Amino acid sequence: MRKLQISRRAALAGVTVTAAATVVALDPANLGWLTSADAETGGIRVPDLDGELVVDEESRAEAADDYGHIVHRTPAAVLRPGSVRDIATVIRFANKHGLKVAARGQGHATFGQAQAGGGIVIDSRTLATIHRIGTGHAVVDAGVQWLDLIKATLAQGQTPPVAADYLGLSIGGTLSLGGIGGATSQHGLLVDNVLALEVVTGTGDIVRCTRTIRPELFHAVLGGLGQFAVIARATVRLIPAATTARVYHLFYPDLESMTAAQRTAVADRRFSYLEGQLTPVEGGWTYMLEGVMYYTPPSSPDDAALIGDLAPVSTEITDMPYFDWLNRIYDLVQQLMALRMPGPWINLFLPDEATDEYVAELLTETTPADAGGVILLYPVLNSLIHEPFVRLPDSPVVFLLALLRAVSPPSDAETQRLIAVNRAQYDRAVAVGGTHYPVGVIPMTEADWKTHYGDSWPAFRSAKRKYDPRNVLTPGQAIFR
Repeated sequence: MRKLQISRRAALAGVTVTAAATVVALDPANLGWLTSADAETGGIRVPDLDGELVVDEESRAEAADDYGHIVHRTPAAVLRPGSVRDIATVIRFANKHGLKVAARGQGHATFGQAQAGGGIVIDSRTLATIHRIGTGHAVVDAGVQWLDLIKATLAQGQTPPVAADYLGLSIGGTLSLGGIGGATSQHGLLVDNVLALEVVTGTGDIVRCTRTIRPELFHAVLGGLGQFAVIARATVRLIPAATTARVYHLFYPDLESMTAAQRTAVADRRFSYLEGQLTPVEGGWTYMLEGVMYYTPPSSPDDAALIGDLAPVSTEITDMPYFDWLNRIYDLVQQLMALRMPGPWINLFLPDEATDEYVAELLTETTPADAGGVILLYPVLNSLIHEPFVRLPDSPVVFLLALLRAVSPPSDAETQRLIAVNRAQYDRAVAVGGTHYPVGVIPMTEADWKTHYGDSWPAFRSAKRKYDPRNVLTPGQAIFR
């Protein structure tokens, strides 16, 4: 067994490299690991790797935390893969020795979803190569950030059709969840814009899949919450990029007026980007529809045609470079991350017919501190969402409600109170036909997951048995216990 150091590629990906002890063997008697310094005592040898498996305290502590700072499950080791083969090797090793495995991208989960207590966490940041940008597509490793991909594609006049509001997310992590942004109203979720995947299943098999090659696995993995395979590489769709974003902020006197305007705008897909924002103010809330039109001069949007029938009480219109618009919250999120505030987020999909009443009731019981700042409300056409395990209400139009809560100053008691609030709000959403977009902080039982997947639960369970029969992958979601 040779000791291998972190590659230059890993360093460029932003991985903090310390004097980490590289694992060379598993000690089955003490359920621990042996490094090169003590491996002479025996143990089960870890196969050769192109990267490294490390057990130092700093690496394990990082993998036991995430953006939410609520759940902390310390892994036994962290894999910094040097190749896709490393992921397969470690998953096969985990199968053989009863270990759990989770893939971690940029650590932006909020409730331990990418943690593996006592198991192995795969740090995908060491696999972060953009392999090819062609006309209409890009081939990228799972550890690539959307920010880096967008910079590279814009240099060639192209862009992914949809971007999350925060571009510092990894491609693999986002595609495991679904991936939503304001352009979802036009192009569906990020998972709806994937052309091909290279994955490592829960049995350690490296598989390439598309909509026509092993389609069952392809559709299971996209939005599958990491339950069937680890995404190692993806081919994502690109479209021609505009150079400029015209941003329309349309203000309304109440919630019903804003959502009515959103329904009108989403029905004909008039905006390139569409969402809503509810902001707490003294004595109530402000209601703003945010619509954006992408264009390249000398052509320009027809303002009257875009907003004339939406009847706002006031309007603000701003032009900015396309990339600046996409990357508008990156610095803010980086600053918030440094504060390490607990983040008990909640994200719910609501059926159109229940949205106004549900949100109005939520607003009456939500303080500015409970809201976490701005509450987001995205209208989405159900017909644009195609992956079966992204569960949406049975409604032609659905709304994503997002409360990105932050507890400041940090308080465990306040965090636990908000988690209980989340649970109550989730139960109310389910009662009116809503579903969970599983990036937030909602304690879920196995029964909850069965309800969440509904008539797709047998297919979800069958895919788990087929592709991860020993239940090795992604224990943090707590779907299969």
